[in-house]
Amino acid sequence: MTSQIFVETQIPYQKSYNKTRFPAILSPPYQTSLKLSDFTQAIKDEKPFLDSLLHSAGALLFRGFPVNTASDFNDVVESFGFEELPYVGGAAPRTNVVGRVFTANESPPDQKIPFHHEMAQVPEFPSKLFFFCEVEPATGGETPIVLSHVVFDRMKQKYPDFVECLEEHGLIYIRVLGEDDDPSSPIGRGWKSTFLTNDKKIAEERAAKLGMGLEWTKDGAKTIMGPIPAIKFDKARQRKIWFNSMVAAYTGWEDARNDPKKAVTFGDGKPLPAEIIDDCLKILEEESVAIPWQKGDVILVDNWAVLHARKPFDPPRRVLASLCK
Repeated sequence: MTSQIFVETQIPYQKSYNKTRFPAILSPPYQTSLKLSDFTQAIKDEKPFLDSLLHSAGALLFRGFPVNTASDFNDVVESFGFEELPYVGGAAPRTNVVGRVFTANESPPDQKIPFHHEMAQVPEFPSKLFFFCEVEPATGGETPIVLSHVVFDRMKQKYPDFVECLEEHGLIYIRVLGEDDDPSSPIGRGWKSTFLTNDKKIAEERAAKLGMGLEWTKDGAKTIMGPIPAIKFDKARQRKIWFNSMVAAYTGWEDARNDPKKAVTFGDGKPLPAEIIDDCLKILEEESVAIPWQKGDVILVDNWAVLHARKPFDPPRRVLASLCK
Protein backbone atom coordinates (compact mmCIF):
# COMPACT_ATOMS: atom_id res chain seq x y z
CA MET A 1 0.00 0.00 0.00
CA THR A 2 1.11 3.55 -0.71
CA SER A 3 -1.20 5.23 1.79
CA GLN A 4 0.43 7.50 4.35
CA ILE A 5 -2.49 7.18 6.80
CA PHE A 6 -4.26 3.87 6.13
CA VAL A 7 -2.36 0.67 6.82
CA GLU A 8 -4.23 -2.57 6.16
CA THR A 9 -3.81 -4.87 9.15
CA GLN A 10 -4.88 -8.38 10.12
CA ILE A 11 -6.49 -9.79 13.25
CA PRO A 12 -7.51 -13.38 14.13
CA TYR A 13 -11.27 -12.79 13.73
CA GLN A 14 -11.13 -12.06 9.99
CA LYS A 15 -12.18 -14.50 7.27
CA SER A 16 -10.74 -14.75 3.78
CA TYR A 17 -12.73 -15.25 0.57
CA ASN A 18 -10.81 -15.59 -2.70
CA LYS A 19 -7.76 -14.08 -0.99
CA THR A 20 -9.77 -11.01 0.10
CA ARG A 21 -9.91 -10.42 3.84
CA PHE A 22 -13.33 -9.79 5.39
CA PRO A 23 -13.66 -7.24 6.75
CA ALA A 24 -10.72 -5.12 5.64
CA ILE A 25 -9.11 -3.47 8.67
CA LEU A 26 -7.36 -0.12 8.42
CA SER A 27 -5.23 1.48 11.13
CA PRO A 28 -2.82 4.42 11.24
CA PRO A 29 0.92 3.78 10.91
CA TYR A 30 2.58 2.52 14.08
CA GLN A 31 3.35 5.23 16.65
CA THR A 32 1.84 7.95 14.46
CA SER A 33 0.05 10.75 16.28
CA LEU A 34 -3.04 11.88 14.37
CA LYS A 35 -5.68 14.51 14.91
CA LEU A 36 -9.28 14.00 13.83
CA SER A 37 -8.74 16.51 11.04
CA ASP A 38 -5.86 14.38 9.71
CA PHE A 39 -8.18 11.38 9.56
CA THR A 40 -11.07 13.18 7.86
CA GLN A 41 -8.77 14.86 5.33
CA ALA A 42 -7.16 11.51 4.53
CA ILE A 43 -10.62 10.06 3.86
CA LYS A 44 -11.29 12.83 1.35
CA ASP A 45 -7.86 12.52 -0.24
CA GLU A 46 -7.94 8.74 -0.51
CA LYS A 47 -11.62 8.23 -1.26
CA PRO A 48 -10.99 6.26 -4.50
CA PHE A 49 -8.78 3.82 -2.61
CA LEU A 50 -11.36 3.42 0.18
CA ASP A 51 -14.21 2.97 -2.31
CA SER A 52 -12.23 0.28 -4.14
CA LEU A 53 -11.40 -1.55 -0.91
CA LEU A 54 -15.03 -1.38 0.23
CA HIS A 55 -16.13 -2.77 -3.13
CA SER A 56 -13.82 -5.78 -2.84
CA ALA A 57 -14.14 -6.45 0.91
CA GLY A 58 -17.74 -5.41 1.63
CA ALA A 59 -16.88 -3.80 4.97
CA LEU A 60 -14.09 -1.63 6.39
CA LEU A 61 -13.12 -1.41 10.05
CA PHE A 62 -11.18 1.74 10.98
CA ARG A 63 -9.37 1.03 14.25
CA GLY A 64 -6.94 3.23 16.18
CA PHE A 65 -8.02 6.58 14.73
CA PRO A 66 -8.86 9.61 16.95
CA VAL A 67 -12.66 9.28 16.94
CA ASN A 68 -13.94 9.84 20.48
CA THR A 69 -17.38 11.45 20.39
CA ALA A 70 -20.61 11.41 18.41
CA SER A 71 -19.60 14.74 16.91
CA ASP A 72 -16.26 13.26 15.79
CA PHE A 73 -18.13 10.38 14.21
CA ASN A 74 -20.44 12.77 12.40
CA ASP A 75 -17.37 14.52 10.96
CA VAL A 76 -16.04 11.16 9.74
CA VAL A 77 -19.36 10.31 8.06
CA GLU A 78 -19.52 13.73 6.43
CA SER A 79 -15.98 13.40 5.10
CA PHE A 80 -16.99 10.44 2.91
CA GLY A 81 -19.43 12.64 0.99
CA PHE A 82 -22.28 10.11 0.86
CA GLU A 83 -25.82 11.48 0.76
CA GLU A 84 -27.85 10.99 3.95
CA LEU A 85 -30.84 8.62 3.94
CA PRO A 86 -33.78 9.67 6.15
CA TYR A 87 -34.80 6.82 8.47
CA VAL A 88 -38.38 6.34 7.20
CA GLY A 89 -40.01 2.92 7.34
CA GLY A 90 -37.44 1.12 9.50
CA ALA A 91 -38.50 -0.95 12.50
CA ALA A 92 -35.79 -0.29 15.08
CA PRO A 93 -36.19 2.42 17.70
CA ARG A 94 -33.44 5.04 17.30
CA THR A 95 -32.70 8.50 18.67
CA ASN A 96 -30.95 11.30 16.80
CA VAL A 97 -27.74 12.26 18.61
CA VAL A 98 -26.07 14.90 16.46
CA GLY A 99 -26.14 15.76 12.77
CA ARG A 100 -26.45 12.53 10.78
CA VAL A 101 -25.74 10.32 13.78
CA PHE A 102 -28.34 8.14 15.51
CA THR A 103 -28.24 5.52 18.20
CA ALA A 104 -28.12 1.97 16.88
CA ASN A 105 -31.06 -0.29 17.77
CA GLU A 106 -32.04 0.62 21.33
CA SER A 107 -33.59 -2.73 22.28
CA PRO A 108 -32.61 -4.16 25.69
CA PRO A 109 -29.07 -5.52 26.06
CA ASP A 110 -30.18 -9.09 26.73
CA GLN A 111 -31.86 -9.31 23.32
CA LYS A 112 -30.10 -10.65 20.26
CA ILE A 113 -30.79 -8.84 16.97
CA PRO A 114 -30.75 -11.39 14.11
CA PHE A 115 -28.99 -10.95 10.77
CA HIS A 116 -30.54 -8.59 8.25
CA HIS A 117 -29.77 -6.09 5.55
CA GLU A 118 -30.69 -2.64 6.83
CA MET A 119 -34.28 -1.79 5.84
CA ALA A 120 -34.48 -4.72 3.41
CA GLN A 121 -38.21 -4.81 4.04
CA VAL A 122 -38.82 -1.47 2.28
CA PRO A 123 -38.01 -0.37 -1.29
CA GLU A 124 -35.77 2.56 -0.30
CA PHE A 125 -32.89 1.29 1.81
CA PRO A 126 -29.40 2.62 2.55
CA SER A 127 -26.56 1.56 0.31
CA LYS A 128 -24.05 2.09 3.11
CA LEU A 129 -24.08 2.07 6.92
CA PHE A 130 -21.64 3.42 9.46
CA PHE A 131 -21.30 2.15 13.03
CA PHE A 132 -19.18 3.77 15.75
CA CYS A 133 -18.27 2.50 19.20
CA GLU A 134 -18.45 5.40 21.62
CA VAL A 135 -18.50 3.15 24.72
CA GLU A 136 -17.22 -0.40 24.32
CA PRO A 137 -19.29 -3.16 25.95
CA ALA A 138 -18.37 -4.68 29.28
CA THR A 139 -18.86 -8.08 27.63
CA GLY A 140 -20.47 -9.22 24.36
CA GLY A 141 -22.30 -6.74 22.16
CA GLU A 142 -20.43 -7.52 18.95
CA THR A 143 -21.98 -6.54 15.61
CA PRO A 144 -21.50 -9.72 13.53
CA ILE A 145 -21.33 -9.26 9.76
CA VAL A 146 -21.64 -11.77 6.92
CA LEU A 147 -21.27 -11.60 3.14
CA SER A 148 -24.64 -11.82 1.44
CA HIS A 149 -23.52 -13.60 -1.72
CA VAL A 150 -21.87 -16.33 0.35
CA VAL A 151 -25.17 -16.95 2.15
CA PHE A 152 -27.02 -16.99 -1.17
CA ASP A 153 -24.59 -19.49 -2.68
CA ARG A 154 -24.87 -21.86 0.28
CA MET A 155 -28.67 -21.62 0.44
CA LYS A 156 -28.97 -22.12 -3.32
CA GLN A 157 -26.79 -25.20 -3.15
CA LYS A 158 -28.64 -26.74 -0.19
CA TYR A 159 -32.22 -25.58 -0.83
CA PRO A 160 -32.59 -24.83 -4.55
CA ASP A 161 -36.40 -25.20 -4.56
CA PHE A 162 -36.80 -22.86 -1.59
CA VAL A 163 -34.52 -20.24 -3.14
CA GLU A 164 -36.37 -20.56 -6.45
CA CYS A 165 -39.64 -19.94 -4.60
CA LEU A 166 -38.15 -16.86 -2.94
CA GLU A 167 -36.98 -15.55 -6.31
CA GLU A 168 -40.40 -16.14 -7.84
CA HIS A 169 -42.65 -14.85 -5.06
CA GLY A 170 -40.51 -12.65 -2.80
CA LEU A 171 -41.58 -11.97 0.77
CA ILE A 172 -44.33 -10.12 2.64
CA TYR A 173 -43.47 -8.43 5.94
CA ILE A 174 -46.23 -7.62 8.45
CA ARG A 175 -45.67 -5.49 11.53
CA VAL A 176 -48.02 -4.13 14.20
CA LEU A 177 -47.00 -0.73 15.56
CA GLY A 178 -48.06 1.19 18.62
CA GLU A 179 -48.55 4.93 18.58
CA ASP A 180 -45.27 5.64 20.36
CA ASP A 181 -41.92 3.85 20.56
CA ASP A 182 -41.56 0.79 22.78
CA PRO A 183 -37.93 0.68 23.98
CA SER A 184 -38.40 -2.87 25.32
CA SER A 185 -38.81 -4.22 21.77
CA PRO A 186 -36.22 -4.62 18.98
CA ILE A 187 -38.96 -3.58 16.54
CA GLY A 188 -40.65 -1.16 18.91
CA ARG A 189 -40.70 1.88 16.67
CA GLY A 190 -44.18 3.44 16.82
CA TRP A 191 -45.99 4.69 13.74
CA LYS A 192 -45.24 8.34 14.55
CA SER A 193 -41.47 7.89 14.48
CA THR A 194 -41.66 5.29 11.69
CA PHE A 195 -43.21 7.86 9.37
CA LEU A 196 -41.69 10.95 11.07
CA THR A 197 -45.06 12.59 11.64
CA ASN A 198 -47.94 12.84 14.11
CA ASP A 199 -50.43 13.28 11.26
CA LYS A 200 -52.17 10.09 10.13
CA LYS A 201 -52.81 11.48 6.66
CA ILE A 202 -49.12 12.25 6.16
CA ALA A 203 -48.25 8.80 7.52
CA GLU A 204 -50.58 7.27 4.93
CA GLU A 205 -48.95 9.29 2.16
CA ARG A 206 -45.46 8.24 3.24
CA ALA A 207 -46.48 4.61 3.53
CA ALA A 208 -48.00 4.77 0.03
CA LYS A 209 -44.78 6.27 -1.30
CA LEU A 210 -42.96 3.21 0.04
CA GLY A 211 -45.56 0.90 -1.51
CA MET A 212 -46.55 -0.13 2.02
CA GLY A 213 -50.06 -0.99 3.12
CA LEU A 214 -51.11 0.85 6.29
CA GLU A 215 -54.14 -0.12 8.36
CA TRP A 216 -55.18 1.78 11.48
CA THR A 217 -55.95 -0.26 14.59
CA LYS A 218 -57.50 0.57 17.95
CA ASP A 219 -54.17 1.49 19.54
CA GLY A 220 -51.81 1.90 16.61
CA ALA A 221 -51.31 0.62 13.08
CA LYS A 222 -50.43 -2.42 11.00
CA THR A 223 -48.04 -2.22 8.06
CA ILE A 224 -47.97 -4.70 5.20
CA MET A 225 -44.95 -4.57 2.92
CA GLY A 226 -44.71 -6.68 -0.18
CA PRO A 227 -44.41 -8.83 -2.03
CA ILE A 228 -40.87 -7.49 -2.09
CA PRO A 229 -37.77 -9.26 -3.52
CA ALA A 230 -35.82 -11.52 -1.17
CA ILE A 231 -33.01 -12.14 -3.66
CA LYS A 232 -31.45 -9.19 -5.46
CA PHE A 233 -28.78 -8.79 -8.11
CA ASP A 234 -25.79 -6.70 -7.09
CA LYS A 235 -25.00 -4.96 -10.38
CA ALA A 236 -21.77 -3.45 -9.08
CA ARG A 237 -20.35 -6.91 -8.32
CA GLN A 238 -22.38 -8.91 -10.87
CA ARG A 239 -23.73 -11.50 -8.44
CA LYS A 240 -26.93 -12.54 -6.69
CA ILE A 241 -27.29 -11.69 -3.02
CA TRP A 242 -29.38 -12.87 -0.08
CA PHE A 243 -31.02 -9.47 0.44
CA ASN A 244 -33.81 -9.76 3.00
CA SER A 245 -34.80 -9.61 6.65
CA MET A 246 -36.40 -13.06 6.59
CA VAL A 247 -34.48 -14.63 9.47
CA ALA A 248 -34.61 -11.40 11.49
CA ALA A 249 -38.38 -11.14 11.14
CA TYR A 250 -39.10 -14.85 11.63
CA THR A 251 -36.92 -15.21 14.73
CA GLY A 252 -36.78 -11.71 16.18
CA TRP A 253 -39.86 -9.62 15.39
CA GLU A 254 -41.50 -10.47 18.68
CA ASP A 255 -43.10 -8.23 21.26
CA ALA A 256 -46.47 -7.64 22.90
CA ARG A 257 -48.01 -6.87 19.49
CA ASN A 258 -46.10 -9.10 17.07
CA ASP A 259 -45.81 -12.85 16.51
CA PRO A 260 -42.60 -13.48 14.54
CA LYS A 261 -44.04 -16.56 12.82
CA LYS A 262 -46.66 -14.27 11.26
CA ALA A 263 -44.29 -11.38 10.59
CA VAL A 264 -42.97 -12.73 7.28
CA THR A 265 -44.42 -15.07 4.63
CA PHE A 266 -43.78 -15.98 1.03
CA GLY A 267 -45.07 -13.34 -1.36
CA ASP A 268 -48.09 -15.52 -2.13
CA GLY A 269 -49.02 -15.57 1.56
CA LYS A 270 -47.88 -19.12 2.26
CA PRO A 271 -45.96 -19.72 5.50
CA LEU A 272 -42.20 -20.19 5.52
CA PRO A 273 -40.72 -23.58 6.47
CA ALA A 274 -39.35 -23.30 10.01
CA GLU A 275 -36.66 -25.94 9.52
CA ILE A 276 -35.13 -24.09 6.56
CA ILE A 277 -35.21 -20.77 8.45
CA ASP A 278 -33.37 -22.44 11.33
CA ASP A 279 -30.76 -23.85 8.96
CA CYS A 280 -30.33 -20.50 7.26
CA LEU A 281 -29.60 -18.99 10.67
CA LYS A 282 -26.90 -21.62 11.20
CA ILE A 283 -25.33 -20.75 7.84
CA LEU A 284 -25.38 -17.05 8.73
CA GLU A 285 -23.66 -17.79 12.03
CA GLU A 286 -21.05 -20.08 10.44
CA GLU A 287 -20.04 -17.54 7.81
CA SER A 288 -20.16 -14.48 10.07
CA VAL A 289 -17.34 -12.46 11.59
CA ALA A 290 -17.85 -10.98 15.05
CA ILE A 291 -15.05 -8.61 16.03
CA PRO A 292 -15.22 -7.33 19.63
CA TRP A 293 -15.77 -3.58 19.71
CA GLN A 294 -13.05 -1.24 20.89
CA LYS A 295 -13.71 2.39 21.76
CA GLY A 296 -13.23 4.58 18.70
CA ASP A 297 -13.89 1.81 16.15
CA VAL A 298 -15.73 2.90 13.00
CA ILE A 299 -17.16 0.28 10.63
CA LEU A 300 -18.34 1.16 7.13
CA VAL A 301 -20.65 -1.53 5.73
CA ASP A 302 -21.81 -1.86 2.14
CA ASN A 303 -25.48 -2.75 2.69
CA TRP A 304 -25.63 -4.40 -0.75
CA ALA A 305 -22.86 -6.82 0.18
CA VAL A 306 -23.21 -7.49 3.90
CA LEU A 307 -25.83 -8.46 6.49
CA HIS A 308 -25.33 -7.51 10.12
CA ALA A 309 -26.65 -8.48 13.55
CA ARG A 310 -26.07 -7.70 17.25
CA LYS A 311 -25.10 -10.00 20.08
CA PRO A 312 -26.46 -9.56 23.63
CA PHE A 313 -24.21 -7.65 26.00
CA ASP A 314 -23.56 -6.48 29.52
CA PRO A 315 -23.76 -2.67 29.79
CA PRO A 316 -22.34 -0.20 29.34
CA ARG A 317 -22.32 -0.14 25.54
CA ARG A 318 -23.00 2.74 23.18
CA VAL A 319 -22.81 2.15 19.46
CA LEU A 320 -23.98 4.87 17.10
CA ALA A 321 -25.01 4.62 13.46
CA SER A 322 -25.52 6.63 10.29
CA LEU A 323 -27.37 5.65 7.08
CA CYS A 324 -26.39 6.75 3.58
CA LYS A 325 -28.06 6.54 0.19
